[in-house]
Amino acid sequence: MDRPRCTWAHGAHDQDYRDYHDQEWGVPQHDDRMLFEMLTLEGAQAGLSWRTILNKRAGYRELFAGFDPAVVAGFDAARVATLVADPRIVRHRGKIESTIGNAAAFLAVQREFGSFAAYLWGFVDGKPIVTRWPMDAQLPARTELSDRISADLRRRGFRFVGSTITYAFLQATGVVDDHQDGCFRATVQGQSPR
Repeated sequence: MDRPRCTWAHGAHDQDYRDYHDQEWGVPQHDDRMLFEMLTLEGAQAGLSWRTILNKRAGYRELFAGFDPAVVAGFDAARVATLVADPRIVRHRGKIESTIGNAAAFLAVQREFGSFAAYLWGFVDGKPIVTRWPMDAQLPARTELSDRISADLRRRGFRFVGSTITYAFLQATGVVDDHQDGCFRATVQGQSPR
């Protein structure tokens, strides 16, 4: 019998999709490399399905040097041309170039705060915001928190980090835990959305 999952993952027939929900989504993430990966993938998703991005995740990891921001920040125009031609990733020049620029901005945040994780988790005093929306509720696309973080990221030179993308990033990295009430991953009950 299938375990109850959040509405967006319930009934998914794709094992990678279910595994992503079951093992990663909403889990507090403090590893800078993984945070850079998720920021990149959420930006790459703009206008596409998350399933498409999951199917290309291995390609992204290979072509973007395991999401090492120090390496990615050094990609040049020749490397961009190679990436645009590679079907293992989303071949959108703007998204590829933004990833390279975001890597440089990411490094600047690390220099200022000691780590990107320290910067990100500082917005929530180091504690995840736990919500428990009903199973039939539509999860928000953005919040005041994502508006604030998005604006700060853009001020720091990041691109493809609008409030909706930023909120998806916060959910993916567990800064916000939006597992719905009734999902087997929802372990904290009775908290109000904020």
